Amino acid sequence: MSSRGRLLLLAALSGGACLVGVELMITAVALPSIVADLAGWTELRRASWIVNGYALTYISIMPLAGRAADRFGLPRLFALSLISFAIGSVLSGAAQTLDQLILARVFQGIGAGAIVPLATAGASYLFEGQARARALGVVGAFTFLGMAIGPVAGAFVLETYQLGPALASAGLAHSTLADLAVPAWRWIFYLGAPLAILGLIYLWAAAPSWPRPTRQGGLDLFGAGLFTATLATGLLALTRLGETDATFPGALELGVATLVIGALAVIRNTRTKDPFLDLRLLRNRVFGSAVLVSLLTGYALATAIIGAAVFVDRVRYAGPDEQRLVLGSLALAVAVGALVSGFALRILSAMWLSLLGLAISIGGLLVLARADATTDLAVVVGGVSLFGLGFGLTVTPRSTAAVEALGRQAFGVASAGVTVARMAGMAVGLAVLTGFGSNRISELSAVLVDPVARDAVLPPALQGRPLQDGLVVDYLERWASQQAAGILAGLMLVAAGVMVVAVIPTLLMGRPSRRSVDQRTIPADDGSDADDGAAQAALAL
Repeated sequence: MSSRGRLLLLAALSGGACLVGVELMITAVALPSIVADLAGWTELRRASWIVNGYALTYISIMPLAGRAADRFGLPRLFALSLISFAIGSVLSGAAQTLDQLILARVFQGIGAGAIVPLATAGASYLFEGQARARALGVVGAFTFLGMAIGPVAGAFVLETYQLGPALASAGLAHSTLADLAVPAWRWIFYLGAPLAILGLIYLWAAAPSWPRPTRQGGLDLFGAGLFTATLATGLLALTRLGETDATFPGALELGVATLVIGALAVIRNTRTKDPFLDLRLLRNRVFGSAVLVSLLTGYALATAIIGAAVFVDRVRYAGPDEQRLVLGSLALAVAVGALVSGFALRILSAMWLSLLGLAISIGGLLVLARADATTDLAVVVGGVSLFGLGFGLTVTPRSTAAVEALGRQAFGVASAGVTVARMAGMAVGLAVLTGFGSNRISELSAVLVDPVARDAVLPPALQGRPLQDGLVVDYLERWASQQAAGILAGLMLVAAGVMVVAVIPTLLMGRPSRRSVDQRTIPADDGSDADDGAAQAALAL
């Protein structure tokens, strides 16, 4: 393939990754409006599946997409992913109930989950050596650049697409058109569809010279089902921690179900020649370490994103402008870090560059842990930017180490592995935050309905006064802000601790694997690709 063809395809792949990044953060901005319109904050656990349902299929489809890329060719799969994403976007925008939106998001996640590993695998196929590291850096940078664009685009859409008054003046306030076009958050999803179609057209124009795949074999759909069921019950268990509703299985029952289904998934994995998630690949020390680093840093990323959004909303009581600034700064810093890391690998090894990124991220989380309502906004922006930059610096090294450790015949599997781990870490982080947040909201809300609980937090001069008293309202708002800041500080410190733990697998990432991957699992075309991959890994690391 010519250099021009490679660059055109890299641009198409990066554009798809950017679209997924935009969707992730643009939905985060719209989520408060969606919850208020379709559910209410008392249904936070159920509403969390707007994100969890998307994450579930997003994560589950990644290994299938990675394996399919090694067998069936990337352009066709990438096109199908864009089409699925577009359909899911339209269905999400048209949803009239919370359950409809959750189902539509599940479908949207199927397309989105395939796009990122396919883009990473494609970049790995197109380039060699240091050029591969730079290409992976470009794909990672565009993914997080999309996340940086998301908050800005989300605020613009919510402010601009207020079509209710116009439809009311035209006598269409109660029409089907109004149901589909109002409120403005619907356009957050609608606008993703034409962008996906545009990417599809560009890919179709750039893809004719893509090499035909040589690897044969089927896809382990039953194993994929067991993995998805394990993930679903696990996320449900985490979100229901502390819940007392007896009409639905509790965290303990769901935890037991997760262990049972997970055990079945492991048995299936060990007895299948070509399993959905081949755990035997983790015997490769470099690849296994890269996956673990991705999992742990993913947890911290979810904490930083959700924590930053909640800090702006519940501690500072600020609006979309501040949220756009804080979340945009976080995502932009990640994009810069991911792009810079692709070039920095020419100077530093994957291990040392990742260690540098972890150190910077931990520093950012410690800054955020000290923030409260009196903290200057510039300090908060600085804290999230430090975390984002450090996280970005770890993105390309672990992806490069993973794909080169497994070799050319398994680029799709390797790319999916690190991305699945990151998203699984984010999903676990989100589920923990949702469960913990719901419990704390229930506890703190007691002051609104229980005069005894309210007097317990009020100063003596305000005790016994009604809730409607302006002084009482002002004091409770400041008290709630302090409580929220304290909770978030603890969560940030936990995330920093998780990043410290990530240092251990990062150190192992710098040591060549002594156990080669089973050749029956990853066959090479001519018997040399696996060895070439190991040699490249040794040189790169």
